[in-house]
Amino acid sequence: MVIKVFLASSSGSTAIKKKQQDVVGFLEALKVDYTQLDIACNEENRMWMRQNVPEEKKPTNGIPLPPQIFNEENYCGDYDTFFDAKEDNSVYAFLGLPPPPGSKEAEQADKVHIVENGNHAEETNAEGNLVDSIEVPVEERNGHAHGEEELQQAADDEEAEGGEEEEVTEGETADAEETAGDEAPAEEEDVETVEETEDIQARVEEEEGQEEADDDREEEALQSEEEEELRQLEDEEEAEVQEEEEAE
Repeated sequence: MVIKVFLASSSGSTAIKKKQQDVVGFLEALKVDYTQLDIACNEENRMWMRQNVPEEKKPTNGIPLPPQIFNEENYCGDYDTFFDAKEDNSVYAFLGLPPPPGSKEAEQADKVHIVENGNHAEETNAEGNLVDSIEVPVEERNGHAHGEEELQQAADDEEAEGGEEEEVTEGETADAEETAGDEAPAEEEDVETVEETEDIQARVEEEEGQEEADDDREEEALQSEEEEELRQLEDEEEAEVQEEEEAE
C-alpha cells in the first residue's frame, strides 16, 4: 500500500504551503512511506486528484485544494481531517495502515479490543469455565454478611441519632437564623461574581466569533488564489496548443 500526497509545488499561498509541510513532516517523523504527486506541474495528477476526491468531501466550489491524501486508490482525507486524526492519535487508522507495535495508537486499539471482548471482567478457572474476576468477601459468599450483632448495633445507632435530633433547642434555632442573616451579603457578592463571569464569557465568545470569521475569510482567499493559479495553468496550456496548431 502506497500513501499518495497530492501537493502544489508552485502555490503562492503561504497557508497551503504550511499545511503541505505539516503533512509531509509528520509522515516522515512516523517513518511512513509515501509518494508526493505535484498537481501544479502535472495535469494528469491534478485531474486524477479532482476526479477521485468524493463529491461529499469537496468544497462548495467543487475544487479540492491540496494537500489531499490517498492510500492507493482509496481517499483518506484533506489537511483538516489529517489534523484531527493527529490530535486523536489515530493517524494510522486515518491512513488505513496497521499501527506499529508499541505506539500509542496500538495501545489504544488493544484497550478497545479488550473492552469489546469483555476480557477485562472475566477469567477462566481450572475447568475452563468463565468466572468473575472481582473478589467477593468470604462472609458474603457464605451468606453471613450481616450477623445478629451487626443488626443490633445498627438499631442502636438509629436510636441514638433520633435522640440527638429531638434535643435541638430554640436557642440553637435562633443562632441558625442569625447565621443565615449574616450569610446574605455573601450571597450578594456571589451574584456580582457571576455577573462578572458572564461578562468575561461574553467577551471571550465575541473574540472567538471574530477569529472564526477571520479564518473563513482567509480560507476563501486561499481558494480564490488556487483557482486563479489553476486558470493560469489552463490558459498557458491552451496557448501552447494554439501555437502548435498554428505552427503546423
